[in-house]
Amino acid sequence: MRNNILTRNLVFLVLFIAFHSVSQAAPWYDTALPGIQVMDMHIFKSQLWVASYGKGIFQYDFVKKTWKNYSTQNQNAEDDFYHCIAVSDDYIWAGTSEGLYIYDRKKESWKKRKFIAGGEYGNWIRALYYDQDEEVLWVGRFQYLTRLDVRKQKYEDINLQVGTDDRSNNVKLLKGDGENFVWIGTESGAFRYDKKKNPSDKASYEYFSNKENAFRGEGDYVSIGDIFADEDAVWIATEEFVTVDKPRFNLGGLFKYDRKASWSKYDRTSGLAGNGIKAIAKTGNRLWLGVYSFEKEAKNEIGQGLTMLNTSTGKIQNIRLDDIKAESNLIRSLLFDGDSLWIGTEKGLYRITFSNPFAVFPKTKKTK
Repeated sequence: MRNNILTRNLVFLVLFIAFHSVSQAAPWYDTALPGIQVMDMHIFKSQLWVASYGKGIFQYDFVKKTWKNYSTQNQNAEDDFYHCIAVSDDYIWAGTSEGLYIYDRKKESWKKRKFIAGGEYGNWIRALYYDQDEEVLWVGRFQYLTRLDVRKQKYEDINLQVGTDDRSNNVKLLKGDGENFVWIGTESGAFRYDKKKNPSDKASYEYFSNKENAFRGEGDYVSIGDIFADEDAVWIATEEFVTVDKPRFNLGGLFKYDRKASWSKYDRTSGLAGNGIKAIAKTGNRLWLGVYSFEKEAKNEIGQGLTMLNTSTGKIQNIRLDDIKAESNLIRSLLFDGDSLWIGTEKGLYRITFSNPFAVFPKTKKTK
């Protein structure tokens, strides 16, 4: 018992030091959605939106501090298994393995969009990004990228395939990069779209792969887990998938691209608890990573918790979530809202808050 208390206090000490530049308050930890398999999170205005796999969509109102659930159980949704979510004033878009669900917030009604290009797999929606300035929704599908002009309600399918590499058209991630770019993560690298160019022109998408002088040329393929774009650098998390037969298939690791030509990498040899990374969030000069390792014989992912990287010093600290009573160390999504770090795992949504002046640590039993 004494060792458990010491471990938990050490974890919070690490977290407090990490967030010291954000707030002077002590950290406060709580379970927001216990037992929920979190797939994706986004903030729109004063709301947090969470896509879950099995329990529908959750909306948290930061002002009212209340939760709302869109699910078949509550009879206000037509599906419960979502991979991703995007929101505007007028719509909720939610991706499933069978198409795109669209909720009209004024009419309070759902409809389902099916895509022809890509066939059956083309309706597995794996990523969504709403560009509020352009009023454009980007839809990342297992096959093809789709652009929706929301005002005109016009859909356009874009084939990103490079040469014979069909994995370059398997979209996994969509992230905005300032006013000028959108990043598209695939199973064999990433594209950067220049918003000043024609979205229908394939030349508008700059391709980065391990076969195109990027990612240091490592591995057979580079499957993108997450991307965080800074002003001076782009941080790209990659997934690990290695087997006995394919020991270099997806090597994983965190890459730093300086927006010019330089690529550096962090992985287990640097101190990470695992090579696979599914999620990134940033607070000040701290980068937070959801890390896992891949078991090459059993072929499964083993969650390794949260890793903090100090981008100024390069120092790495690994934090096990079960040390703070989380039920899972496999993180799928991370989000920092300015006050709290939200951690979406296989078995719950957790929150660590550092700006609450009345924040306290969870109480622990005294040892004799």
